[in-house]
Amino acid sequence: MQCIMAEGALITLDSDDILATADHHHPLAVGTEFPDVETCRRTLKDLAIALHFDLRIVKSDRSRFIAKCSKEGCPWRIHAAKCPGVSTFTVRTLNAEHTCDGVRDLHHQQASVGWVARSVEARIRDNPQYKPKEILQDIRDEHGVAVSYMQAWRGKERSMAALHGTYEEGYRFLPAYCEQIKVSNPGSVAFATASGPESCFQRLFIAYRACISGFFSSFRPLLELDRAHLKGKYLGAILCAAAVDADDGLFPLAIAVVDKESGENWSWFLSEVRKLLGMNTDTMPRLTILSERQSGVVEAVETHFPTAFHGFCLRYVSESFRDTFKNTKLVNIFWSAVYALTAAEFEGKIAEMNEISQDVARWFELFPPHLWAVAYFQGVRYGHFGLGITEVLYNWALECHELPITQMMEHIRHQISSWFEARRDMSMRWNSILVPSAERRVTEAVSDARCYQVLRANEVEFEIVSTERTNIVDIRTRVCSCRRWELYGLPCAHAAAALISCGQNVHMFAEPCFTVSSYQQTYSGVIKEVADRRMWKEEGGEGGLMRIRPPKTRRPPGRPKKKVVRVENLKRPKRIVQCGRCHLLGHSQKKCTQPI
Repeated sequence: MQCIMAEGALITLDSDDILATADHHHPLAVGTEFPDVETCRRTLKDLAIALHFDLRIVKSDRSRFIAKCSKEGCPWRIHAAKCPGVSTFTVRTLNAEHTCDGVRDLHHQQASVGWVARSVEARIRDNPQYKPKEILQDIRDEHGVAVSYMQAWRGKERSMAALHGTYEEGYRFLPAYCEQIKVSNPGSVAFATASGPESCFQRLFIAYRACISGFFSSFRPLLELDRAHLKGKYLGAILCAAAVDADDGLFPLAIAVVDKESGENWSWFLSEVRKLLGMNTDTMPRLTILSERQSGVVEAVETHFPTAFHGFCLRYVSESFRDTFKNTKLVNIFWSAVYALTAAEFEGKIAEMNEISQDVARWFELFPPHLWAVAYFQGVRYGHFGLGITEVLYNWALECHELPITQMMEHIRHQISSWFEARRDMSMRWNSILVPSAERRVTEAVSDARCYQVLRANEVEFEIVSTERTNIVDIRTRVCSCRRWELYGLPCAHAAAALISCGQNVHMFAEPCFTVSSYQQTYSGVIKEVADRRMWKEEGGEGGLMRIRPPKTRRPPGRPKKKVVRVENLKRPKRIVQCGRCHLLGHSQKKCTQPI
């Protein structure tokens, strides 16, 4: 709070109004008070920048502050002194007249790193991704001052430290943060470990009770595994095991931060996930785990989930195939082989590829079809052939790489909490049996079923005849020879025809996880806020929490390399059109201009 005396009236201003005061040319006057000498100094620097004159500090100590205009002969001068018995400073003498021309260029000596930090603090609070280039451009536009890139960068660093604490404080408060998660969200798992005699950070594991119970409520035995590398002051990686809800939305079951990606850390992470799920019980069905082929993931899955079906992300497999052969026609046939539902159809596509390149067989030795091909994969992927969690992790790494680790985990917690709240509210408005995506697929199956002829063999087996082929449906075991019912958990068009013929409700034969009631149960939990950091007990306090220092994997000097992962790269590549007239790629027969 600041008081300004102008023409006999006492003017009270907040510290945030300093620049506004200067812009409106409210004069300082004898009797103006400041809470302390630092506020006095900052206020006058802000005023000098706003009014475009250079300030020279003559004296500044605990009892007085004297400054004048730096231009020779200019009479502007101010003298503030400390009031007796309090920390308040008051203006004793002031000559507010300027006879100089002020600062003519854009470079201002008062535009220090500290001033930059104060100027951008509000924006950085709302947007931690505020870049130094944007800072220096905004300061130039708003204040008419030019600062260097390094000043903008250091100002942002100082402002980030003031708002969120330093990176080192983040690791120091990590044990206390984990305790607060368990206090505010009972039943959650949160702990951090350190290594070496210096107690350097090694691992952090967090799983919220709402996510754990949500996974068991939906009981869709599908997990996605992936990681993203951190590029902050201290390097590391985020590991994540994500579940998939009935409407194909992702929510992290468990999140870990490790000092580096390694087979040892992947093995530790999956061992904790196994403990989380209680895999020693008979209540958990056989899991389907999807991942890329990261170092140590395959071995860790085999060790801790020996009965699970482990499949590879098709984006990763297709990129390897494309980079190996660099043949668009071959890639298109490969995708047809990927989605082939039967072994006979798959082998036919393989034969087509072998005619183009004999090296395809050797590539299949590195990537066995049972890890990615629909026809041979034994688990149930529910139509998930890529990793949706990849984009989420890369966004987290991009948004949070400049935050201390506790603030990064708070950002992630807040986003997961908002997902739960939004999806819970959305599901309360649904009045169907199945979730919208499942409802849509079943409706399409019922519509397609009208063109099939149904021959009933017995009470549970049906023969579905179409112009293309004949399929066998068993409604008791919920199996169709086309395999779509088995692969997606929803009745296919053949199953819909059989069920309609015997008067059954097709929607009732979807897997229970696709029902609205199951979806609502998935998001019935609440992820509660963590107490303010001022309430935490630091290391070495009454709680006996250990002291964790930053990891030794510090970022090297220089600009870090950024791998841009675009959304379109996370999906199946666009099909390349082949002309039926000239057989060249890139255009259709209608647009062909080649001579016959």
